[in-house]
Amino acid sequence: MMPITSQETYQDGDVIYEEGSYGDWLYVISKGQVEISKKVGNSKVVIETLTEGDIFGELAFLANIPRTATASSIGETTVGLVDREFLDAEYNKISQYFRHIIKSLVLRLQKTTDALANFKK
Repeated sequence: MMPITSQETYQDGDVIYEEGSYGDWLYVISKGQVEISKKVGNSKVVIETLTEGDIFGELAFLANIPRTATASSIGETTVGLVDREFLDAEYNKISQYFRHIIKSLVLRLQKTTDALANFKK
């Protein structure tokens, strides 16, 4: 299990972070569920529903980009924030070439998710 620096509890429908916001925390769901959604025009498109043990917020961390989706709690939800120093240390153990590959994959996933969200509309 990854080291957790703190835990936060959210009530049903609370926004954990919004699409387009900046932040590079990685979250692990300790209890409850989190809905990952994108805004497409005036509509909300649900990308995925995450459950206990799932990690989210990784794209912003890995590619140093704004949040690609909105994360909201479903019911009472507790999430752990993964220790940023731990993440940085682990990420920096990887060669710069492999980090470039990871960032390329993340950016491609972002484009694919955007395209699928627009398709679901």
